[in-house]
Amino acid sequence: MADPKGFMKFAREGPKRRPVELRVLDWKEFYEPFSEEKLQTQGARCMDCGVPFCQSTNGCPVVNLIPEWNDLVHRGRWHGALKALHSTNNFPEFTGRLCPAPCESACVLGINSDPVSIRVIEWNIIDRGFNEGLVQPILPTGKTGKTVAIVGSGPAGLAAAQQLARAGHTVTLFEKADRIGGLLRYGIPDFKMEKWVIDRRLEQMQAEGVIFKTNVNVGKDISGEELRREFDVIGLTLGAEQARELPIPGRELKGIHLAMDYLTQQNKRNAGDRITDEPITAKGKRVVIIGGGDTGSDCLGTTHRHGCSEVHQFELLPEPPPERADSTPWPLWPMQLRTSHAHEEGCDRQWSVSTTKFAGHNGHVTKLHASRVKFENGKFTPIPNSDFQMDVDLVLLAMGFTGPVKNGLLDSLGVKYDQRGAVAVDENFMTNLDGVFAGGDTKRGASLIVWAIAEGRKMAAGVDKYLHSGKSAKKSFS
Repeated sequence: MADPKGFMKFAREGPKRRPVELRVLDWKEFYEPFSEEKLQTQGARCMDCGVPFCQSTNGCPVVNLIPEWNDLVHRGRWHGALKALHSTNNFPEFTGRLCPAPCESACVLGINSDPVSIRVIEWNIIDRGFNEGLVQPILPTGKTGKTVAIVGSGPAGLAAAQQLARAGHTVTLFEKADRIGGLLRYGIPDFKMEKWVIDRRLEQMQAEGVIFKTNVNVGKDISGEELRREFDVIGLTLGAEQARELPIPGRELKGIHLAMDYLTQQNKRNAGDRITDEPITAKGKRVVIIGGGDTGSDCLGTTHRHGCSEVHQFELLPEPPPERADSTPWPLWPMQLRTSHAHEEGCDRQWSVSTTKFAGHNGHVTKLHASRVKFENGKFTPIPNSDFQMDVDLVLLAMGFTGPVKNGLLDSLGVKYDQRGAVAVDENFMTNLDGVFAGGDTKRGASLIVWAIAEGRKMAAGVDKYLHSGKSAKKSFS
């Protein structure tokens, strides 16, 4: 380390958020710039800890070389920091902006002090690399003649496609939407990551030879069997898009929407698309968001930018403690109360609430009925005399995802599932079908973007190993 006492000299600091009253007026990213001098100071806080838990699998699924690039930033060696960063992570501009940073929770300095500001250093390294023209296409030394189809263009599919193209294989990436990016494109609000961040990386990947095919719903527009005939390998990175539903009386009323329908529509609107479906807007409305996770937070920030009259967020689970819970000691991801940028913009947050039914007028939701609950003996029990009701105009269901959508491509292919309902694979990420692989949320279940990238890279390694063994799904299928 360039300054072995840096962690004792300097306090943790991160970028400030733009003022609430200004940022809710637009869809731009909400952080203000962070100076190079401050970044170098923060890099100096990375201590010579001996065992860097931040880059363990628990701390960072892609095993980023965090102490190395922290030190390089402190020394002003930005090109070297970029090389170290890219050596393990295809898309640090995504993780730097969107990852909740389990690396910081695992930071050794965090045992008794504030952890190193890892995430802000990461995204500034990559943004500087792009701005200075240091991020260039990496071309293979030769072509293998092998063809790979990747289905799904989220972070797992993109990571797998880039790795395999660089290995010399011909990669075609299929996406059912009209643009590449999966939930990065349609799901993550622009105020968390503007979409030019995706586009500049796609330019690099196209230059590396990745073929993108949009508006192709594999399993509908083209069958899985047709893909197996045409390509040597298929990689399934469809995500885990099966939303958790709320099957209670009144669910059929208008004005009750899945979170992803709401968020995707706004992404399309921001991209300049004409919305042909029924517009979903929170403008002037009383909104309730059911679900307290990241998706709920994304909905919350979106309702503020729409101009809602009031917004409430209900969570079934009890309120977490303000500090790390004893059940999740360092270096585990801590169970504790987190307040997002969206909550800072305003919200009535309520915990231990179970919604029991909706009521409406003329087919549109007007009231939400709920009760307080307590968690006992592994189940939620209503608290007597705790029922209440609330006037609502818009309800957004943000209760997470149960796994990949099986009805369609997956069932038609005949892949097997594990106990959690995700696609089962072997140690090389291959399914029960020869030459058909799976990775990311399709194989893992809904998880973090950093896990998706790690899974995409591992799936690519399994595919590459399979192809170099001389095997082909086309041969085994014919």
